[in-house]
Amino acid sequence: MTKYDYLIIGQGLAGSLLTWELLQRGFKIIVVDNGLENASKVAAGLINPVTGMRLVKSAEVEHLLPSAMRCYEQLSQFFKQDFYIEKPMQRLLNNELLLTNAHKRLADPAYKDYVKAIIATDAYPYLEQQQTGFLQTRLLLSCLKQYFIERGCYRQTDVNYQDIQWLPSLNWQDMTFKKIVFCEGHHATHNPWFSWLPFQLVKGEILTLQHQSPLPDVIYNFGDWLIPLDNERSRLGASFDRVHLNTVPTQLAKNALLQSLKHSGIKLSELSVIDQLANIRPCTLDKQAFTGEHPKLPQLAIFNGFGAKGSLQIPKFSQLFADALINHSPYPSSIARYYATHFPY
Repeated sequence: MTKYDYLIIGQGLAGSLLTWELLQRGFKIIVVDNGLENASKVAAGLINPVTGMRLVKSAEVEHLLPSAMRCYEQLSQFFKQDFYIEKPMQRLLNNELLLTNAHKRLADPAYKDYVKAIIATDAYPYLEQQQTGFLQTRLLLSCLKQYFIERGCYRQTDVNYQDIQWLPSLNWQDMTFKKIVFCEGHHATHNPWFSWLPFQLVKGEILTLQHQSPLPDVIYNFGDWLIPLDNERSRLGASFDRVHLNTVPTQLAKNALLQSLKHSGIKLSELSVIDQLANIRPCTLDKQAFTGEHPKLPQLAIFNGFGAKGSLQIPKFSQLFADALINHSPYPSSIARYYATHFPY
């Protein structure tokens, strides 16, 4: 049996950045993935500190955003690739509530780093937002996978839960581990040790558009969003479906997204859809991530549930999770908040 420190199951953004963090700290890691398309590869990777109809800051954004920027800059320097693309955002203020809240945020010193001005147009005004952008998740995950392969710590296979053995030590295949960390995204709902956690899965679909009209170099937010990739291509998303939890693209979502774009007032000539992708986001009932150890089996842990805010949250959470593994400090967004409900004795 070959001894390792940690087995990471899942090579989405959560599993990849946690593996990277632990490797940088000198640990022996194996990361296992089935090699299939995952939600991180499909995701737009948006980072937007101020969100929702109320235009409120994401929790702990003052700590999460600098950590994310440092992480992606470190990875960019290492791989000689630009992973994070910073672009200002224009938030369409197409109702009175949004407009009122935009004025409130501009008057609030706590928001001065994130909102800039309200700009009037012939149609609706919009709020200029800053410190926004998107992570090229597919490119980043591809680079990290190759790095893991070159270090001999990547395995592409399906993990059968029954193959995880407890005695005489925690092992899988011909390897032993101190701990197994599940970073499986929506597949965690079938995990025999963590399926009790209240996930609230959401199917999302994203379109890639081709068009003749060049767009300003900004992200448009009009409830849905439009990200220019170059002068002739953009990504439009994302649909939201809690009922049909599969990865099959649908005409219904395509039509809804195109209709939303039409109502935004953004003009794109000779528009065509050149790609459509669908996957399932691992969102949670209380909108907080799930991290920590199983209450009865501390050799097993979970690092999951980041939903639509993974690009912002995962870098800092990876550091805190690694600290918890090593120093027994508290897990960030710990699943201990559910222990009493599901394991009362």
